[in-house]
Amino acid sequence: MTGTHETTPAAEPRSVVLLGSTGSIGTQAVDVLQRHPDRFRVTGISAGGADPVALARQAVALGAQTVAVADADAAGPVFAAVADAAFSSGRPFAGIEVLTGPDAASQLAARGADVVLNGITGSVGLGPTLAALRAGSTLALANKESLVVGGALVAAELQRPDQIVPVDSEHSAIAQALRSGRHGGPDSEVRRLVLTASGGPFRGRSRDELEPVTADEALAHPTWSMGPVVTINSATLMNKGLELIEAHLLFGVPTDDITVVVHPQSVVHSMVEFRDGSTIAQASPPDMRLPIALGLSWPDRLPDVAPACDWRSATSWTFEPLDETAFPAVGLARAAVAASATHPAVLNAANEQCVAAFLAGRVGFLDIVDTVAAVLEEHDGVGGSDLTLEAVLDAETWARARADELLDRR
Repeated sequence: MTGTHETTPAAEPRSVVLLGSTGSIGTQAVDVLQRHPDRFRVTGISAGGADPVALARQAVALGAQTVAVADADAAGPVFAAVADAAFSSGRPFAGIEVLTGPDAASQLAARGADVVLNGITGSVGLGPTLAALRAGSTLALANKESLVVGGALVAAELQRPDQIVPVDSEHSAIAQALRSGRHGGPDSEVRRLVLTASGGPFRGRSRDELEPVTADEALAHPTWSMGPVVTINSATLMNKGLELIEAHLLFGVPTDDITVVVHPQSVVHSMVEFRDGSTIAQASPPDMRLPIALGLSWPDRLPDVAPACDWRSATSWTFEPLDETAFPAVGLARAAVAASATHPAVLNAANEQCVAAFLAGRVGFLDIVDTVAAVLEEHDGVGGSDLTLEAVLDAETWARARADELLDRR
């Protein structure tokens, strides 16, 4: 992701596959795509299948000819919903292809679109990530878990250095700062990466003060509107641990050279510190449409995606060190990277189980990260020539089962 580029109109629209279209990232991506029909041609979309009406409306509005749903029983409802949506919008319905089943998103991602935007939540996004890379598509990656879980496997599928364009706001910021700095690679100019964190809804609280917090409190994020799993991860700061692993893998920077700093205003999305002592930061109001649009159009920028900072009004930005005693998830992520190639997968899988248990009211807030730490400590780890997709999936399966066992005891 190096070099400088001038924004020029595309010779023809880029073909786009949108995975996770009805989620938070997906719905904002739909907004970006609809605003720029001259730049993008959506060939397919995917979702879990729980909301066939929303999925059908998106398919008709975007003109997608293929819809993939993870729910194998969703084909009929999706067909019916698409016909209704086409009739309601006054558009002709010439039929639509529906792929169903757990591998449907991977099948869609493998079709060789110019850009595949992976907005799926959770490690189930790994299969589509690998499929998109194998097909030679540019991968606009919002599914951090697939990189965290299968980092070495993802790296093995890369066909060119810039094939993955990060969509997480933090990693998009780093990519932009590196491009602006014209760096010659981490070893030559970059001293450290600085990931900013909002601090979540419990910023400033001690560990003891976190003991009684409820799911409703944890879901009340002060800055971002996200899905429940990502929002809870923000409250525990596990999202920052996952992002640290992602930054390490994307940019080739050791985890010890990645710093997390709390920035409540969420305007500076991340920074790159260079060896001469200078720091380049990327700033914008918190709006995910900006990194989504850049992921779709990289290396060009689309016009007027979101409002810019208002420099005519007085404002202030603050930065605080992370309290790793109250929020130890970032430290766990560093330890997972150092332990083995499968420890990050175990970290993520155990965390997903713990978040689900917390949202269901089965365990307390502190039990989430404490249980993840216990599962990590028990994992033996796999690496080197033994690392395969099957080994990663086995580690995940073990981690989920072990996390459930420990959670049942709490």
